[in-house]
Amino acid sequence: MYHQIAEELLQSIQAGEYQSKLPTEQELMKRFNVSRNTIRRAIDVVYQHGLLRRIQGSGYYVNNVQLQSTMTINLSIGAGKSLAKRGPLKSKIVTFDRVLAREIPLAQKMKINDDTELWRIIRLRYFNGMLYCLEEAYYLRDVVPFISTDVLDDSLFDFVKETYDIDPDSSDDFLSMTTLGPDKADLMNLKPGTSLLTLAQINYMRNNVIFNFSQTVYCYPGLDFYFHSAHLSSN
Repeated sequence: MYHQIAEELLQSIQAGEYQSKLPTEQELMKRFNVSRNTIRRAIDVVYQHGLLRRIQGSGYYVNNVQLQSTMTINLSIGAGKSLAKRGPLKSKIVTFDRVLAREIPLAQKMKINDDTELWRIIRLRYFNGMLYCLEEAYYLRDVVPFISTDVLDDSLFDFVKETYDIDPDSSDDFLSMTTLGPDKADLMNLKPGTSLLTLAQINYMRNNVIFNFSQTVYCYPGLDFYFHSAHLSSN
């Protein structure tokens, strides 16, 4: 229940409904007709996503980081979600097939069994008619047995959540600079040797089982990345 409330609060913040501060716990309890404990757990999820600041004795204030850039990716929420009202991305499918883990260098680094079968989706993604990224995504077929071709242009995470009730519980994110080789440079219509920011991501379900990993090379101008870190007091 608290996950659903947290999602509603996230959507409300991103839609601008709460621009400076969340309602009080009492007001939220009345709105959602749940206990204080449920509201606190929901707020904690939103806080972990980096969209709130706690001020002792005053409440929860909304971080205005989403207003600082027209293209900000919040890695605390997930690389597929922008803090800006970006609108949908358009996709050009390069590859959609099934492969074995032994064929994929990233899978080998993750020490997945060589015979594990994976869905492979490689696509170019566009925003406002400009190339946004080259995305190479893999889903374990024993967890996600079917992916419809009808959803390849849309959010694969949304499809997996709606179809299999799988939602990323945690992820490992690795940012690095990638120097494009001839193949990727040709796909992206860029010069070989171009250096671009790349995100490698491993996504886990709630039982700490990997269901997806990906590598995304970003090239959209003016793109920012945001990550929220809560520091524990040593006192």
